[in-house]
Amino acid sequence: MSKLLKSIVPLAVAATATLTFSINAIAADWKPKKPVEFIIMAGTGGGADQIARLLQGLIEKKNLSPRPFIPINKPGGSGAEALRYLQDKEGDDHTLLVTLNSFYTTPIIQEDLGVDVSRFTPIGRMALDTFLLWVHNDQAEISDLDSYVKAVKSTGNSWKVGGTGSGQEDSILTAMMEAEFGYEVTYIPFPGGGTVAKNLVGKHIDSTVNNPAEQNEFFRAGNTKPLVQFTGERMEAYPDVPTAKELGVDIEYYMQRSINGPPGMSADAQAFYIDLFSQLYQSEEWQTFCVEDGLDCNEWSAGDDLAAFHAEQLKRHTALIEEVGAEAITGE
Repeated sequence: MSKLLKSIVPLAVAATATLTFSINAIAADWKPKKPVEFIIMAGTGGGADQIARLLQGLIEKKNLSPRPFIPINKPGGSGAEALRYLQDKEGDDHTLLVTLNSFYTTPIIQEDLGVDVSRFTPIGRMALDTFLLWVHNDQAEISDLDSYVKAVKSTGNSWKVGGTGSGQEDSILTAMMEAEFGYEVTYIPFPGGGTVAKNLVGKHIDSTVNNPAEQNEFFRAGNTKPLVQFTGERMEAYPDVPTAKELGVDIEYYMQRSINGPPGMSADAQAFYIDLFSQLYQSEEWQTFCVEDGLDCNEWSAGDDLAAFHAEQLKRHTALIEEVGAEAITGE
């Protein structure tokens, strides 16, 4: 696999200073008039769900909105349900979407979905989430990446890798690893990262590439262990876990966690939400969460800058899918 596609590294995006309007001035003129639907394109218990509910709680705690934010999970079809729902809400100022990288891959793979995410209204990117390779702590024979690859190859293609749906981030990273190490696995999709984590603890699957937020509870309890992190540098939360690049494996992959509105959202509403999530991004609570759960929250991106980031990531994921093959990602 080419270096370009094995390293899906985020595009550098300018800070909010590049916005061409004064957010605070515009946002002051508009506020939600009814509850805001906070759509999560994944199941309960996973990283997106945890993030959405943390943000919802902070919005209430800090009294940032006169109307409540209501988290609603729509995980169907690897996020297709949520994407279609948001597109059909065109012009609605009271609906927001919490995204994953399936924001890009699902419309690419499911061409008949008829969703064009470039038409959505970009609000703000809250974080770049990270991936680690996890196994159960009882797998004593597996202590590092080399022993993991050896164990997988010894089972033929019966090694079970759990993930959050065909065509989603976990399946992409799994396909990248299959191409890199020359093995095949059995990929088992689940409706959310929380369910994946529980199935690893229950030994119903053999490994996963879950995000930190989805595994930390079980890691701290001694149930699971990380073998490698797919980041440029070691994260503060996992100082003893090597990166793939340290081990000579050129795989680096991130998942964006951003907030987006439907097509045609009013400029006033967009400005209000950008201001709201900018405040949350800078809050001590959010920054602490990022450090403890291994998220990269070093660069805020909003509005047109986020739209440019989305456009670049669409190109990169299209190229990645073309290289590894959609069938390798979806399991079809």
